[in-house]
Amino acid sequence: MSAIDPEAAGGTQTGAREEQTLPHLGDSLARLETELGNPTRLGLVASLRNRDRAEFKLLRDSLGVSDSVLSRHISTLESAGLVAVRKGYVGKRPRTWVSITAEGRRRLESHVRALRELAGD
Repeated sequence: MSAIDPEAAGGTQTGAREEQTLPHLGDSLARLETELGNPTRLGLVASLRNRDRAEFKLLRDSLGVSDSVLSRHISTLESAGLVAVRKGYVGKRPRTWVSITAEGRRRLESHVRALRELAGD
């Protein structure tokens, strides 16, 4: 095997070996929430962050997904303890409201911090 000349490869020759370091990302990666890795679920939880609750249709329209897709994502988030679901009626029409839990708020904030660290912000 032949050595690569740094100058020939477009690098500089300093006479000393260049140390290459990368930041340790393991802690940030460990704080990423699996349930929030999906863009729709992340958008759903983020949209609930600054409100008491949101009606199913409002979330569906905001996220641009079908009823069945939204329902599956809500079920996943509810099972993980990130959101709470309340069903009721307005007049005779059934309604579903979704709210972020305290645990969901904490985990969203941790997830966003980890993403910022990974992005170098």
